[in-house]
Amino acid sequence: MTIHQFQPQVYYTALGSYKPVLRIADGDTVITTTVDNAGRDSSDQQVTPRGNPQTGPFYVEGAEVGDTLVVRFDKLSPNRRIGRSSTIIAPNVVDPSYVEEMPSRRQQAEAEWELDVERGTATLLKPETKLGKLTLPLRPMLGCFGVAPPRDQIISSATSGAYGGNMDYNGFVTGVTVYLPVFVPGALLFMGDGHAVQGDGEIVGTGIEVSFDVQFTVKLVKGKKINWPRAENKDYIFTVGNARPLDQALQHATTEMIRWVQDFGLDALSTHILMGQCIEYEVGNVYDPAYTMVCKLGKTCYRQSDRPLVSEELKRLILLTHVQQIIAETLQILCCLGGTLTGVVRCCICGRPFKREAVYQCLNCGRFFCSDCMIDSTKLCPDCKPT
Repeated sequence: MTIHQFQPQVYYTALGSYKPVLRIADGDTVITTTVDNAGRDSSDQQVTPRGNPQTGPFYVEGAEVGDTLVVRFDKLSPNRRIGRSSTIIAPNVVDPSYVEEMPSRRQQAEAEWELDVERGTATLLKPETKLGKLTLPLRPMLGCFGVAPPRDQIISSATSGAYGGNMDYNGFVTGVTVYLPVFVPGALLFMGDGHAVQGDGEIVGTGIEVSFDVQFTVKLVKGKKINWPRAENKDYIFTVGNARPLDQALQHATTEMIRWVQDFGLDALSTHILMGQCIEYEVGNVYDPAYTMVCKLGKTCYRQSDRPLVSEELKRLILLTHVQQIIAETLQILCCLGGTLTGVVRCCICGRPFKREAVYQCLNCGRFFCSDCMIDSTKLCPDCKPT
């Protein structure tokens, strides 16, 4: 259960079998960053060409074709104060007869938003419109992530498929656990395209695009083959289908949900009865080459022994998170006593050994610091504090 601090140096605008940037193991956590869709980093400087640049790929030791990769989004957060979005709805999501009444795409102006992570808001700065200083609640999500596709394919991060990709579903937020089919050795996990806010469908072609701080934890389910991405949060399990036309995406998502529900022990007839009355659908991306549909089932819809539906994989991840928290708390106690079971604990910045004094932990990266180094009122270490 290693925690990796990874700073990207190279980005890819496609998902494929590229050389891994980092090798990680089952149970490891990675703390990293992503750039926005235009290749801008946390300082708002363009560091790589535009086109949904991806951080990764991360090679997961032991992952083989036919396994399932489990990825928990421990933290997804914008790491700068300016985000940008497109402004004109895509013509393919309105009636054809209305298209000629729409503003010309040549008139499209980029909207700029001020992001306040502490308050949890996004405020429209420009262009000036009758909306004034429109303020929306932040709901940070990852628009594009996935694993390398099969058959040595390299597929643009503008689209999506069974491997994941540019799904732009606004339910992929902090705390969600995602299940991805493994098509190549090591899985080769990519992620990027952070949105501070995004409406259903990404109907203007973007969310509020911004660079992100990301923390995720991986697990492997050996020998478990799935066909399409699955995910869960505290209230729902959900499956994702990516295709065009939209009804084909719905078919993929629904079929994958049938398979998943039967994994919990229901027979075919019971599954069909349950889903017929309890399924909910949400739309992901309807702008890019492949559309995304999400099929959701509430965990309280099916109860066995009065316990809500929760996958075994999520139970293991919750336990892993609790163990990591206990380790961190134990380390902090030992630091206050002046050492650990194996040696002296030192400040991660100045290297000074801790003695009987207050020890501080960065809210972002989790490392420990002495009182002299942790003087920032935001409780962020010098490496994580925005410049």
